[in-house]
Amino acid sequence: MASLKPGDRINNYLLQERVGGGSFGEVWRAKHHVFNETVAIKVPTDPQYVRNLQREGMAIHGIRHPNIVRAMDLDPYSDPPYLIMEFVDGPSLRQAMDDFKGTFPIHAAGVILRGVLQALAGAHEAGLIHRDIKPENILLEHPRDAVASIREQAVKVTDFGLGAVGGATSQSMMQSGSMMTEGGKSIAGTLAYMSPEQKEGLPLDARSDLYSCGIVLYEMVTGERPTGTDLPSSVRPGVPAYLDDVFRRSYTRLDRRLSCAKEMLAALLHDHRPPLPPARPLLSREATSNCPVCHSAVERNDQFCIHCGEQLVAAVPRCPACQAFVQSTDRYCIFCGKDLGVLA
Repeated sequence: MASLKPGDRINNYLLQERVGGGSFGEVWRAKHHVFNETVAIKVPTDPQYVRNLQREGMAIHGIRHPNIVRAMDLDPYSDPPYLIMEFVDGPSLRQAMDDFKGTFPIHAAGVILRGVLQALAGAHEAGLIHRDIKPENILLEHPRDAVASIREQAVKVTDFGLGAVGGATSQSMMQSGSMMTEGGKSIAGTLAYMSPEQKEGLPLDARSDLYSCGIVLYEMVTGERPTGTDLPSSVRPGVPAYLDDVFRRSYTRLDRRLSCAKEMLAALLHDHRPPLPPARPLLSREATSNCPVCHSAVERNDQFCIHCGEQLVAAVPRCPACQAFVQSTDRYCIFCGKDLGVLA
């Protein structure tokens, strides 16, 4: 296929910058030639990848979920073939993790995993298993240097190119990550994040994605992938017990694993965490003070330190309707409009 360059036109969009790619495809940022609309366009660089591109477009077509990168247009028969998607202005989780090298904010790890599980719950309800959950396929619509303050709504799951309808066996595909089992079955995905049943080429259900989520959780909070029976807190002291429990119930054999994304999500909700210690007077009446952990300047009304992620209040209020984090002084939830008078 012909090499692409900035200024080339695909559909109604002019290519601006190559923002990602691998052995079989590229992702470009592009802008509509008339309207001020920015999108991401995935283009295969190998003819064998076209079928995978078509599979991805068909898999997420019609799924409207705030935590799933939306497909906008697809033409596998164009020259070049393309998939036009929502553009996420921010880093991948892999890029964000690389900035911290094992000191990723623990609170942010929980927020990001909740966003991923929200996306998977929507995909699973539509009968779609992702099969390649990993940090590279989790995008953060949030400044890279302020990940400690990220919200669930900023988490976007992408790359459903390996997605399969629930219950289907892995199909033979010519793409990066495909390999053969000893029994001659073809599997697809990234080996380091695969569930045992996926590695064996067995029929999959939603629990396979949960196993991958457990690995991502462990890697976020420890900076390394699990290799034995150690819990996250064994590697990084200070990891709360509820995260250990979520990891233990996801990174395990199939019959012991959490049953669905919603169950795993429930285990991460604030109400399921151990009680927090009594409030301590961290901040004075002055406009700013210092975080008790990293000693960076924080605002009087901050609930988390934006530098290290330390929680600065005994309990962080959440909207009772949509579970989004809110300020104790908020009258209405800025996400769903719920009257928060009861929190005052």
